[in-house]
Amino acid sequence: MKRYLVAALLLLGTVLALTACGAGNDNADFNGGNSDKSLKIVTTIFPEYDWVRQIVGDLNGQAEITLLVANGLDLHSYQPTVEDIRKLSECDLFVYVGGESEEWVEAALQEAVNPNMQALNLLAVLGDAAMAEQTDQLTGKPEYDEHVWLSLKNAGLFCSIIAEKLADMDPDNAEVYLANAAAYQEKLELLDADYKSVVAAAPQKTLVFADRFPFLYLAEDYGLNWYAAFAGCSAETEASFATIQFLAEKIDELGLHNVLVIEQSDQRLAQTVVQNTQNRDQQILVMDSMQAITSKDIDEGASYLTIMEKNLAALREALN
Repeated sequence: MKRYLVAALLLLGTVLALTACGAGNDNADFNGGNSDKSLKIVTTIFPEYDWVRQIVGDLNGQAEITLLVANGLDLHSYQPTVEDIRKLSECDLFVYVGGESEEWVEAALQEAVNPNMQALNLLAVLGDAAMAEQTDQLTGKPEYDEHVWLSLKNAGLFCSIIAEKLADMDPDNAEVYLANAAAYQEKLELLDADYKSVVAAAPQKTLVFADRFPFLYLAEDYGLNWYAAFAGCSAETEASFATIQFLAEKIDELGLHNVLVIEQSDQRLAQTVVQNTQNRDQQILVMDSMQAITSKDIDEGASYLTIMEKNLAALREALN
């Protein structure tokens, strides 16, 4: 279904180009869309967008940075518009996750009109370090967890590669990109050290999510155990009674005082799990997987680091 939709969009894009007519879209270009800017960079999700703007730094007036999955739209339900495909095809650098939610990218890249465009697939960068969230029951092949950005270690790796690519594309400003990336890497490392300290000092090492679980990479980084109602960002919406009972019993067994959900959860499942525990007094905490960031959030100062700092605060409470 996705491939047919992308093909239709690409065909429509060609027609619109021939008639000099463009289609509107809901993506976010926070640098004004100035076509005279020397670098055009397109990212699919907010973490990539924020990494790029940190690396570009004071040179942002020379770069047009576009965030495709914007205004609270989820990566897993996103479909590119004609305008999205056009921006992608003309950009100098395209940064994307590369998982099943972005199957449309392969066809879109084949239509790129910029012969020098470079594409950075984050899952491909991880290679063997990419983690499987489950196995396809039909094919027996692993389904890799797409939420690679929720690891501070991964973020550091990705930022280094982005900086190197920008330095190659714009050698006059190479030192600036590399210096900005190095400074940002220090911030990532400091926050990573804070996570390690919190986990080391915590009396608990287990998380219970009465929700989906996009934090597999984060849990692996810090040696945390976890239980969740659904794997990754499963499309399932209803948990069985057996799942609810299992999570409630696990909370009782471990003596946990908190249960976790992700952003935009209606918390009904978490409330049901709590009501099935012995004490029925657990607090519901939220960790943000950065899959619903809006333009307003960005205007109000949201950044990858500030959100990961808030997640650390939630983690500290969850493990105590």
